[in-house]
Amino acid sequence: MSIVVTGATGHLGRLVIDGLLDARVPAGQIAAVVRDKEKAADIAARGVELRVADYSAPETLSGAFAAGDRVLLISGSEVGQRVPQHTAVIDAARAAGVELLAYTGVLGGPDADFDLAAEHKETERLILESGLPHTFLRNGWYHENYTANLAPVLEHGAVVASAGEGRVASASRADYAAAAVAVLTGEGHEGKAYELSGDVAWSFAEYAAEVARQSGKDISYANVPAEQNLAILTGAGLPEPLAAILVDVDSAIERGLLAGTSGDLARLIGRPTTPVADAISAALKG
Repeated sequence: MSIVVTGATGHLGRLVIDGLLDARVPAGQIAAVVRDKEKAADIAARGVELRVADYSAPETLSGAFAAGDRVLLISGSEVGQRVPQHTAVIDAARAAGVELLAYTGVLGGPDADFDLAAEHKETERLILESGLPHTFLRNGWYHENYTANLAPVLEHGAVVASAGEGRVASASRADYAAAAVAVLTGEGHEGKAYELSGDVAWSFAEYAAEVARQSGKDISYANVPAEQNLAILTGAGLPEPLAAILVDVDSAIERGLLAGTSGDLARLIGRPTTPVADAISAALKG
């Protein structure tokens, strides 16, 4: 039996691998599903088994899993392609007879009505229909979704969004990785759906004020209409479909869909979630 992490060379996947090793799971009992062995050379150097497969090539997944494995399906990054990609993983996991399939979905699960949630909801439905023992890790927003983009905020002196006074209960990517590790190494998680989010929900005005405090710059929150936000994002070089998804997320934030603070994340990881102020500090230090 192995603990298998798909998408292992991504930001979240690498943190999960790190967390498993830190939890003293023997490297020989961890397998990383990767598309490119060269990109995973550092993972292999730590003694972790590499299993080469591609979400978009179902035939490559036949050897990715084995009976009794505990598998973390990290959702694909290709919006619009994720349902067939995830279907291929689910089918391979079912054929192999894995012990558990954990899936990183989105906060709110079936109640999330924004565009980005659609593929996650369909994936959860497919997992339920498969009959696989499963755990749904419904991840909220990452701090890094915002702190990775501080350069233009500092340059223009503004946090730009179309989210009104909506609040975001974000947490660090490392927090979400720790939750996955807890599920993959623990017991009693089968059939559970965890609504994972930060302990504190913040507003964009509060976020801007914290960036200003830490940077020493004059930063404000510019709440703009959705159409203007879309134009700003596309003008900055984002493809229009992606920009439209981000603007739709802002609408969801304004309606309170990413503000939930269930406490599930803190309970799973056994500590408070990382404050957004800490993520801002780390980003400013580079």
